[in-house]
Amino acid sequence: MPLFPARSPNIYAHKPSHLVSKLRIALRGESLLSSPRFNKGTGFTPAERVAFGLHGRLPYQPNTLNEQIERAYGQLQTRDSPIRKNTFLQSLKDQNWTLYYGLLSRHLKELVPIIYTPTQGDAIANYSHLFRRPDGLFLTFSEKDRMEEEFLEQTRGRDIDLVVCTDAEAILGIGDQGVGGIGISTAKSAMYTLVGGLDPSKTLAVMLDVGTNNEELLNDPLYVGWRSKRVTGKDYDEFIDKFVQLVRKYYPHSLLHFEDFGVNNAYRLLHKYKDAHAAFNDDIQGTGAVTLACIMAAIGVSSRSSKRSSSSPSNQSAIQGKKLSDQRYVIFGAGSAGMGIAVQVRDAMVAADGLSREEANKRFWLIDREGLLYHREAQGESRGNGKHEWSKAKEEFVRPFSEKWSSVSSNAARDGTGNVSLLEVIQSVKPTVLIGCSTAAGAFTEEIIKTMSDNLTNGEKPIVLPLSNPSRLVEALPEDIMKWTEGRALVATGSPFGEVKMRVDGEERVFRIAECNNALIYPGLGFGAILAQSRKVTDTMLIAGAKKLAALSPAIQATSGDAKEGAYEYKGESLLPDFNAAPQVNFEIGVAVAEQAVIEGTASSAWARRSGFAEDEAHSEVRDMVLGEVRDRAEKKVWVPVYNEYVYDKDGLSE
Repeated sequence: MPLFPARSPNIYAHKPSHLVSKLRIALRGESLLSSPRFNKGTGFTPAERVAFGLHGRLPYQPNTLNEQIERAYGQLQTRDSPIRKNTFLQSLKDQNWTLYYGLLSRHLKELVPIIYTPTQGDAIANYSHLFRRPDGLFLTFSEKDRMEEEFLEQTRGRDIDLVVCTDAEAILGIGDQGVGGIGISTAKSAMYTLVGGLDPSKTLAVMLDVGTNNEELLNDPLYVGWRSKRVTGKDYDEFIDKFVQLVRKYYPHSLLHFEDFGVNNAYRLLHKYKDAHAAFNDDIQGTGAVTLACIMAAIGVSSRSSKRSSSSPSNQSAIQGKKLSDQRYVIFGAGSAGMGIAVQVRDAMVAADGLSREEANKRFWLIDREGLLYHREAQGESRGNGKHEWSKAKEEFVRPFSEKWSSVSSNAARDGTGNVSLLEVIQSVKPTVLIGCSTAAGAFTEEIIKTMSDNLTNGEKPIVLPLSNPSRLVEALPEDIMKWTEGRALVATGSPFGEVKMRVDGEERVFRIAECNNALIYPGLGFGAILAQSRKVTDTMLIAGAKKLAALSPAIQATSGDAKEGAYEYKGESLLPDFNAAPQVNFEIGVAVAEQAVIEGTASSAWARRSGFAEDEAHSEVRDMVLGEVRDRAEKKVWVPVYNEYVYDKDGLSE
């Protein structure tokens, strides 16, 4: 039975009820009802109504939170389009945080697409026309001299754990959206609260308005952002650095999340600041981490099931390896997502399998729109070798001239380009893992998938991850992949897909297709880093989170009972947990990440440094004590949408 069923009987089981404490509140009357952080609406008890001067301001009958959620959900259903539902939920958030997050948590899979992608993209694109009230901090290049004053005015008296910032150059696949990008910062912050358990009062969404190159916005008379072309170069870097230094100065233990920056700036800024502060970029690290977890789970399934079908000693060398470094990876799409995955999996090989960086790079074959990345000439000239940071990172994965890929290319004789196609790479490399990040719908054809599958023998299972979003751009439909491989493939996608039902070896089976959703891991990564007050987000912390997510895979859990006897047979369990379990899953990831931060000594001085003790059996009692403390602190810190009991105190909380 899965550790986390698709719909848990207690969605807040990770927050012990005795840790939901009383709050001492200084607000009364209308001020209390106007505070989204503390407002309960009709949820105030009779005693609280007396203590806080609310009689006459509310109708007579109190409601439980569940009753309020039922009412709000009914109101939501009267909205006849996703964008109207998005607007309703934003209004609810402005009134009552607990009710907002309570409603979302009870209808998680239904409503996350409303408050995040894809609907939030529409809200962002129409931000200036839908604008009602501001939410977040707006820092504008033209007013950079006032940045510190504005930053302090917004944050004074607040304990900030998370800062989500964007310059809105590359929003949700819809490009440059100018000041409307604040909507991605607020949505990302909301996801950290919803499934990561961060207190919403301790999050800060920031729009770094450096202008826009979107002509439609610049020519819109209702546009509410700074009407200027984007700032670039030294001026841009100095503006961003000024902001980052403010975060470091006033909130040194916070997590700084960079969101939807342009691909070159995203990579460059992350690497500039990742060793100076706990910085994170979901587009680069989150995509890589959740894909790494999925690959780990798939390898675990395939290595166990392939063992069962390899009964003779002569077949043992062909059994699919158990390690990341035993695999051969073809990544179709060498943009930010594909590169993020390659880097994350490569770094995990280095850390977990002990390979050198150079040796790990050899396990990857990257393909872009012009074919395989390989050196065309002996002196090392390669197609696409530009000046940008991503090109420098990509260069590590370019195949060497000595492999003579031009002789493989059918295009060399035909048009002289020497471009090597995906099929030609599959035929030559015989990959065990095929990943799609290309947005090229249908690129994984029947011939490609069958060629990959036919090249893997002795029970090996092809691991196929068509991750492009949205679903209409997926490289192959899961149903087709399963049909073409006769049920052998292990599949996960970037968008949600339904179950695949088919007969395998005369038996009717149901294959549950995992959604490789970043939100299954990045909120937990952030929660763990914040819990440990880590000075930086290390590769080993990311790997610890990915390992925990892989361990929670329903497919992996299904192997635990019979793996020792070699009797396991994969019957279609999902490679990743169901998204309804995301809050509990991210809590466990957060604990694992914080434990790793404490173990390796990147946690703040508030934690006892135990660097190296995890491998020392003599210190097992100390280890257990410290790691137990991590879980205790996590249970205390995690925020869930329930109503605390209020006590009036003129010196209590006011915002």
